[in-house]
Amino acid sequence: MAPTITDQEFELFQSLIYDQVGIKLETQKKTLLVSRLGKRLRELELSSYQAYYDRVNGRGGEEELTRLVDLISTNKTDFFREPVHFDFLREQVISQAQVTRTIRIWSSASSSGEEPYTIAMTLCDGIPDRSRWDLKILASDISTRVLAKAASGIYEEERVAQLPQDVIRRHFLRGKGEQSGKLKMRRELIDMIAFRRINLMGPTFPIRTPLDVIFCRNVMIYFDRPTQSTLMNKFFQYLRPGGYLFIGHSESLQWIDHQFDYIQPTIYQKPFE
Repeated sequence: MAPTITDQEFELFQSLIYDQVGIKLETQKKTLLVSRLGKRLRELELSSYQAYYDRVNGRGGEEELTRLVDLISTNKTDFFREPVHFDFLREQVISQAQVTRTIRIWSSASSSGEEPYTIAMTLCDGIPDRSRWDLKILASDISTRVLAKAASGIYEEERVAQLPQDVIRRHFLRGKGEQSGKLKMRRELIDMIAFRRINLMGPTFPIRTPLDVIFCRNVMIYFDRPTQSTLMNKFFQYLRPGGYLFIGHSESLQWIDHQFDYIQPTIYQKPFE
């Protein structure tokens, strides 16, 4: 018989998840938590959610905490999702970088990789002489599972079905034999991207070079306003003056404390000094 979760146990997980990754798990998400964690409890032969909570918080529980975050994370993304950002990247960011020929971009919630690869495709298509440029993309996520998927650069054919055929020809390799029905990003795109697990709730980020653009799209919807404000202020520190922040179409900085200038819906800029 599958274990049930008590209100007290659910509150323990609410606090744990909020403290570790900033996600505010509302009470109505109790069913979601049970459905996501039930199989894991069976695998570990644990008889209660309290026992699983103790496992996560016990010695050596860091790996299981990562597993927990993987299980509760929602990773919905597509290539060229919210295309206004990639138009802006092509028309504004590349143009403004013509003198230095250097661009640094962080995809801070990269999920299974569609976002950073779309960034790479946009840069490649928008910079004909890119061999003379210094282009680097950092792709991070809290989930090691989706990062591994992203780093492989391999996607099922239906994941790219909405892309124009000329984009597929330029940027993907079609699988053959056992890999039939799959496509792989071309090596020059994979080489532009460094994949790394980063917790956005960490006090600092492992980034040493000021960034030109930070993508943080459809992430703040999981955070309360104090957490949103803290994150925006951290992002502000890692952008160069004049750098841009892209957020999701359902998000806004209107109701939180921040230092950015508004450019257009979902696009903000760090003021020049």
